[in-house]
Amino acid sequence: MPLFDGRIWTLFVRHWRQTLTYWSVFFSFGLCIAFLGPTILDLRCQTQSTLQQITWVFFSQQFFLLVGSSVGGLCKRTLASSLYSLFSCTLIISLVFAIIPLCYHVALLSIAMAIAGKAMGVIDTIANLQLVKLYQKDSAVFLQALHFFIGLGALVSPLVADPFLAEDNCVLASNSTNSTTNSSVDLDHIRSSLAGHGAGLQPGASQYPLHTEGVVITKVSYAFWIMALINLPVPAAVLALLYHERLLPCSRTSPRLLDRDPARGHSLNHCGHVSLFRCCNPEKLRGRPPSFFIIHALGGAILFITDGIIGSYAGFVYTYAVSPPLLMSHKSAGYLDSIFWASITAGRLAFIYLSYRYSAPRLLTVSLVGVIVVQCFLMIFYHSCVFLFIGTCVLGLCISSVFPSMLAFTEDILNYKGCATTVLVTSASTGEMILQLLVGSVRKLTSLLTNIMIV
Repeated sequence: MPLFDGRIWTLFVRHWRQTLTYWSVFFSFGLCIAFLGPTILDLRCQTQSTLQQITWVFFSQQFFLLVGSSVGGLCKRTLASSLYSLFSCTLIISLVFAIIPLCYHVALLSIAMAIAGKAMGVIDTIANLQLVKLYQKDSAVFLQALHFFIGLGALVSPLVADPFLAEDNCVLASNSTNSTTNSSVDLDHIRSSLAGHGAGLQPGASQYPLHTEGVVITKVSYAFWIMALINLPVPAAVLALLYHERLLPCSRTSPRLLDRDPARGHSLNHCGHVSLFRCCNPEKLRGRPPSFFIIHALGGAILFITDGIIGSYAGFVYTYAVSPPLLMSHKSAGYLDSIFWASITAGRLAFIYLSYRYSAPRLLTVSLVGVIVVQCFLMIFYHSCVFLFIGTCVLGLCISSVFPSMLAFTEDILNYKGCATTVLVTSASTGEMILQLLVGSVRKLTSLLTNIMIV
């Protein structure tokens, strides 16, 4: 039995340039979203800031990712404007990688990460939207592959950075002859507590005597320049697609290929002459049945929770593992975050085939039930180190397909109008930011109450 039937393969061959381009921009997305956690201590040394100050960079990236997700949905969604937006955003990501080594103050670094976050948000909305429009009822398979490339980029980024990370305190105190006041284990402990997409600073981590004044010794600049070079083929691929679609000024000597296919041209350009705020236009919402709003609200709520779980769990699981009652070693607990993201990546790879074999509603139901059951078992067996590893792996596998399955299912119900994609992507980004802030606040409050009880 073939992995995919001839129809799916024929669709891919017909649109392979567009598909590979959208996949590549999501690789750029993953590359950018995963580098901050491992490199944050070296960036702290570079900016000579405290841990409390440097963690604001996480918030800056996450907040403007939310802004970018909304802006990406509000802009005109012609093929030309979408591809030009993707080209500029992927190029911005390479430029941000290149200039981060030149940001010697935490405010400048926050601004750079805000620009990158906004570019990432635009990529998130537009790539999902265009791929759904391209394949419509067959989009589930290709959306699973699209989100697999986020995981692929997120795996590459730490691997590039790791050889250039400082093993000891990278700011040598000018008034001390002993430059290694911290052990490498302590630094690994802090890095793991800052893992995930903008996890908050672990309570107690600020007590480590990390110097802010002195001679800075770090080689992390090379990692960012390498990642800038790795990312450069992505805007080049978008530019090549612009040329292929006859959307560049220098390529308009002959009729656009898009215009030669009336059906395809209609599906990609029906938004070309609508208002900038088409999705938010009250005139477009009048007369809609209640089910229209319920579908948007339910889909947004599910992604708000599940993407929030992904972001908050990645940052919280290490802190939970090293705290009572588990009291795992820093080294063992540090594997949990890697296992979680590896499971998500593997799950998305597996669901590429499963989404072809089974409908999006069925996969979505199984995934959501799996997420609920796993989290219930995690609460029941909260004292088991073995089950924490097993549960982390299974949770990553179950939650990996929720976003692409929900997107494909919702757009199918709403006849691929495109506005659902904007709502879902924005809801997911909002949940990822808010739930991390909520979990971080609860962690700090719990730590404060624990200290009060001890006193």
